[in-house]
Amino acid sequence: MSSQDIPEENLPAERGSVHGAVDVADEKHPFADPGLPPHEHRIQDIDERAAKRSERAVALMFTVSMLATVAFIAAFVVLPVDEAVYVWPLGHISALNLALGLTLGLALFCIGAGAVHWARTLMSDVEIADERHPIEASPEVRAKVHADFRQGAKESALGRRKLIRNTMFGALTLVPLSGIVLLRDLGPLPEEKLRHTLWKKGQLLVNMNTNEPLRPSDVAVGSLTFAKPEGLEEHDHEFQNEIAKAALMIVRLQPGDIKDKRELEWSHEGIVAYSKICTHVGCPISLYEQQTHHVLCPCHQSTFDLSDGARVIFGPAGHALPQLRIGVNDEGYLEALGDFEEPVGPAFWERG
Repeated sequence: MSSQDIPEENLPAERGSVHGAVDVADEKHPFADPGLPPHEHRIQDIDERAAKRSERAVALMFTVSMLATVAFIAAFVVLPVDEAVYVWPLGHISALNLALGLTLGLALFCIGAGAVHWARTLMSDVEIADERHPIEASPEVRAKVHADFRQGAKESALGRRKLIRNTMFGALTLVPLSGIVLLRDLGPLPEEKLRHTLWKKGQLLVNMNTNEPLRPSDVAVGSLTFAKPEGLEEHDHEFQNEIAKAALMIVRLQPGDIKDKRELEWSHEGIVAYSKICTHVGCPISLYEQQTHHVLCPCHQSTFDLSDGARVIFGPAGHALPQLRIGVNDEGYLEALGDFEEPVGPAFWERG
């Protein structure tokens, strides 16, 4: 098609004076500007029933997106983490991950597909030629851009097509909920869990090696014994989490060697029970100096004096080891008389 065959109303004005554009090729300007082809109307532009069908299709996609978002949240709440399903050819995969991926993907896809279908069938598709000159826009150009934007907003029919507008807003409002729900997967809320352990009044002290309740006669002077709460077994699902807070070390001192008054009151015949978890970075304390009554953390050499309230005498630990108050029950077994009064482990004072 030559430039002469294009209707005059479709040609940009004053083309010959801009960037050397000309209507007819010549020796100086070998390429002519063909201009824009005549605009062809879509069926939605001339048939309101077709426009309504497109509107309903777009609204359906946005509605499906909303339902998929709701399904995403429901799957996150209902499906167990450890459930697996067989999907050919992938094999056994997590049912939760599969459900979350499909529902979130469907929600995002339907928003995108709905927006594309809306733009292709209902928004104005008239091409506008706009000559580009210096980057800085003149007041006239800025006014024209604002006018074009307002015109485009008007032609998008956002105000007139209320069904599309409302369902789009609904889909865009619900989709971010997927990300908010995922924050729940960062882990359970700590609540009061950092402040308490399994130890409580009447809980027997069980030897970690023999798995038998301890009697005072089982703890010799100068020995180091590790204990756990009665009922906590290694095959329990929460064993690692609970033993990390409840692990106990038991040492028997001569009552006359105990300097701290409260430590003496909370002991039984010189038997003292302290948390095994170092207050520096949580390493298990396992080294005991019988002559000095010091215990050392093997990770960074924090040293605690068990004869003086387990206070820190060396190393990076910032807090003394929490002591567990103990006694003897009617059957002669060592038992706890409550929980630790101070939280065990490291950095609680910074995060708790």
